[in-house]
Amino acid sequence: MIQLLLPSTTLISFNSKMRYPPFVIIREHNILFLKGFMILFLSCLTIRLNFCVSSLPSSLKTLPLQGHFNFDQVSHAARDFGNRYQYYPMAVLHPKSVSDIAAIIKHIWQMGPRSQLTVAARGHGHSLQGQAQAHGGVVINMESLKVPEMQVYTGNSPYVDASGGELWINILHESLRHGLAPKSWTDYLHLTVGGTLSNAGISGQAFRHGPQISNVEQLEIVTGKGEVVNCSEEQNGELFHSVLGGLGQFGIITRARISLEPAPAKVKWIRLLYADFTAFTRDQEKLIFAESTFDYIEGFVIINRTGLLNNWRSSFNPQDPVQASQFKSDGRTLFCLELAKYFNLEDSDVVNEEVEKHLSLLDYIPSTLFLTEVTYVDFLDRVHVSEVKLRSKGLWEVPHPWLNLFIPKSKIHNFAEGVFGNILTETSNGPILIYPVKKSKWDNRTSVVIPDEDVFYLVAFLTSAVPSSNGSDGLEHILTQNKRILEYCERSHLGVKQYLPHYTTQEEWRAHFGPQWEAFQQRKSVYDPLAILAPGQRIFQKSISFS
Repeated sequence: MIQLLLPSTTLISFNSKMRYPPFVIIREHNILFLKGFMILFLSCLTIRLNFCVSSLPSSLKTLPLQGHFNFDQVSHAARDFGNRYQYYPMAVLHPKSVSDIAAIIKHIWQMGPRSQLTVAARGHGHSLQGQAQAHGGVVINMESLKVPEMQVYTGNSPYVDASGGELWINILHESLRHGLAPKSWTDYLHLTVGGTLSNAGISGQAFRHGPQISNVEQLEIVTGKGEVVNCSEEQNGELFHSVLGGLGQFGIITRARISLEPAPAKVKWIRLLYADFTAFTRDQEKLIFAESTFDYIEGFVIINRTGLLNNWRSSFNPQDPVQASQFKSDGRTLFCLELAKYFNLEDSDVVNEEVEKHLSLLDYIPSTLFLTEVTYVDFLDRVHVSEVKLRSKGLWEVPHPWLNLFIPKSKIHNFAEGVFGNILTETSNGPILIYPVKKSKWDNRTSVVIPDEDVFYLVAFLTSAVPSSNGSDGLEHILTQNKRILEYCERSHLGVKQYLPHYTTQEEWRAHFGPQWEAFQQRKSVYDPLAILAPGQRIFQKSISFS
């Protein structure tokens, strides 16, 4: 008889009733062994991780830099304009030269997969979802990079060379000293060159000149291996196109050569209203293909808002004051077409005729034509005026749960019916932009994702949340509303693509890129194989080896 030696109260023999078969005891021993092994393994892992982390600051401090690290004051690098995510870095690098940026990335690259460190380039901190943050990693303050100094080149094909950390507003002022200016803009100019070029950079000029990434001639890049590479269409073309619209995944833009054109002095700035969405979009599409058309074409949505024209009167003049005073919105959803025509004073008469001609062909509500004249700088920097006002009221540094979408032209009416007609019941606490652009002005070799139609619309819900509010202007309500919009687009198969995209899983990113995913993934393996760069985008997870 074989017996298992156990406490007397549980003595078992094969001849007794086998309430506890032998394999159960063996399994229990195995489980205890595995638990002990896992505890030992995790303890060793924790010790090794702690050792790696504790040794990292001293490792970084030994790097020969012209700039400097800050290991204490890092909280500002854990915030952004979205004001919803806070991921604290281990250190903030304030580079004085491109070699500083290359040195830190190369150092981390040479540490290999055993290092947890990642690197994020932070411009003016205008990202929305923590994209420029690096939890436990290094954030590079790109605005510290002042080398090379901005240089404007005049001639038949003028351009400006600027640091990736330079603000567009500074480029505007410097180029204007030479009577020149960039061709394509964003609505807000207090953003860095590297930041907008890593996305696309669009505004009301995009129908004519394309996004900002379509107006770049050369780039200087620091790759995920710490290599400094100059690139253009002709030289290192694959990297050049990868980085443009590449969400910071393939390299950090440290210098850009941007095309310029003669700058105008003045702008005729016009607003007019539509009650009919079909007429509104028809006129927008007509204008973006017209000859001698406006230089800027945008639009926005106004839902259930009264007193609108009275708000405009502080800066715009009605063409017909009597008719304008009689206009009643009656709670309707209205669509504003916003136009601008650039000109110099000597061309005023010709420009006035062109404006009159184009306006006569549009089907807007006649009593709602408002216009003004401003300088070119005042027009381009118009959002900054609003920023100053909001800051003075403490309403700038609040959560901004923005949602930016590209909608194919063939689906824009379905979108408007479902979203403006059902999901949104009142104007949000921030503008809702809507305007068309032409695919022909975008380069399909870049990394940016757009709908596969000749014309598509940008629809941007630029909402601000009121802190501590539980109402329709509160963060949770707005996030729920955004989710409903996205679910509607998905359910209705509208072919929508997010601009300034944000996803939390690689499966979602794969769906976003669609047929471009394999190429995007391949580019990542070439230029940043350890996934060191831009961890805040949450596209690729840095793999850590403990061998």
